[in-house]
Order: sequence, then C-alpha cells, then structure tokens
Amino acid sequence: MRKLSFLLALLVSVFVNSQTLKPYVLGATSKSNLTELKGQLQKSLTDAGFTVVGQYQPASDANRWLMVVSHPSLDKAVKTVGGLTGFAATLRVAITKENGVNNISYTNPLYWGNAYFQKEFSKVAANYNSVDAAFKKAMAGAGQVVNTPFGSKKGETAKDLQEYHYMFGMPYFDETVKLGSFSSSQAAIAHIDNALSSGKPGVKLVYKHSIPGTNLTLYGIALNGSEGEKSFMPIIDLASPKHTAFLPYELLVKDGEAHMLHGRFRIALSFPDLTMGTFTKIMSTPGAIEELLGQLTK
Repeated sequence: MRKLSFLLALLVSVFVNSQTLKPYVLGATSKSNLTELKGQLQKSLTDAGFTVVGQYQPASDANRWLMVVSHPSLDKAVKTVGGLTGFAATLRVAITKENGVNNISYTNPLYWGNAYFQKEFSKVAANYNSVDAAFKKAMAGAGQVVNTPFGSKKGETAKDLQEYHYMFGMPYFDETVKLGSFSSSQAAIAHIDNALSSGKPGVKLVYKHSIPGTNLTLYGIALNGSEGEKSFMPIIDLASPKHTAFLPYELLVKDGEAHMLHGRFRIALSFPDLTMGTFTKIMSTPGAIEELLGQLTK
C-alpha cells in the first residue's frame, strides 16, 4: 500500500511539473464603458477578497487601465518565506480595449508564484491556489468569463520558472539590482517616500504595500518620460491580448536595502516569447529603468 501511495504521489508530481504555465490570464471581456467597468471590476475584486492598493493609466495609453491588488494569502506566503519573495506581495489586473472590446486580464498567480518563490513554492502552493480561485470568482462578476491563459505560445513548466532566466548569461531572479543601502528599512522607506513626494522626473507612485509581520515594503512605480513606458511598451507589447499587466515596475525595501528586479529578468519573464532581435531594440531599457528608480534612493 505504501508503494502504491508513493507511486501515485510521484505520478501526480510529474504531471503537475510537466504542465506549462503562461504569464497572464484573459479572465473576462466586457463592452461596458471604461468608467463603469473600473468601478464594477474594483467591486468584484474586493468582493473576492482582494484589496486594490493602486491603479493608473499605463504608458499614457487611453486604451489601458491597470489595478494592483494585494490578498491576505499573498501576504501569508511572503511572510512564510520572506526575503526577495516580497516582490510577490501584489498581483496586477488590467483592462485593455482591443477591437472595441475591453479585455480584463491578470497576472497568472501560479506562473509568478513559481518564478518568485522558486524551490520554496511548495511551502506556499496552497496560498496561491486560494488566490487563483479568488481571481476566478472576481472575473465571474466583472464580465463575460473567458479564463484563457496567454502571453507565451508554449508556456513554461513550474520547474523552469523556479530557475528561470532567458538564456545563458542573463540574470536570475535573485540577481537583483541594489539601488541603495540605508541604516534601516524605516530609513529607506522614509527616504523613498520623501523622494516620491518631491516629484522626481519620470517616476510616480502607483502603490506602496507593506507586508504585515515583516520588514518588507513593495512599491509600484509608473515610469513616465521619454524613456519610460510609452517608449518601450509599443516595441515589446505586440501580441494580442496585450500584456498591460506587465506594469508597473517594482522596488522592494528589505533589510535596509532597496532592490529592483533586473530588467533583463523582469522583462523576459513577462514576455518569454520575445526574440533576441526585439530585445536588442530595447537594450537601453533595463539601464533606463535602473536610472529612473535610482533617483528614489540617492
């Protein structure tokens, strides 16, 4: 009996790990006008257990709107493992008008959870299943349900996501860019808050979320200006449905340090099917993002 149980568990593990995941889910569609839909979507997300921590118009594009959400299960997952998993404390929900219809999409929890928790994901899988179910509930109240993953033709296995990098020589998840060091996390937060309120060029706060029971605080920053979102999104966001939920870019405060995910990791993870030819067109973008966010820690 033990041998049979072991074999069944092994088969389930092999099956799960062989399934491919895609970065986004087209949750629903709607023909409501944007103003009405924003209110309807926010209520639906709140009723499903999410908190909308921030929202904005990405890339100054009137056809796009973005909401960032937190969830108690995400907070619990981050608290369980800590460290750089603070980048996983929020997920993103987008409205994108395409061909006269509003597509409601969101970041696939299982895709991003595996990428950010890596080998520790099994510890928080139940939390992510809860968030996945909450998204499905929210979409049922937001419009015509579609529930179709997208963002990659083949997708990525959980194993590949847990050790993801685009290709040889490209950065991994934990090879972050350290933007600054401070005497404490409180000092880092005070400095960043002051920099944002003073109005640094090309950056604007979308949200700030502190994970309860930790010293982790995650910021979402809109990248404005000539080298910001409206510069690189038209180059990389070519497919349909649109990858609006790629934005905004994050900055994480942990242990008195400010970190951002390397652009060559974060962009590749968000657009895994981009060709090297397309990447060469945005060679300066990772550095431009670092320069924009770096203003907040200097």
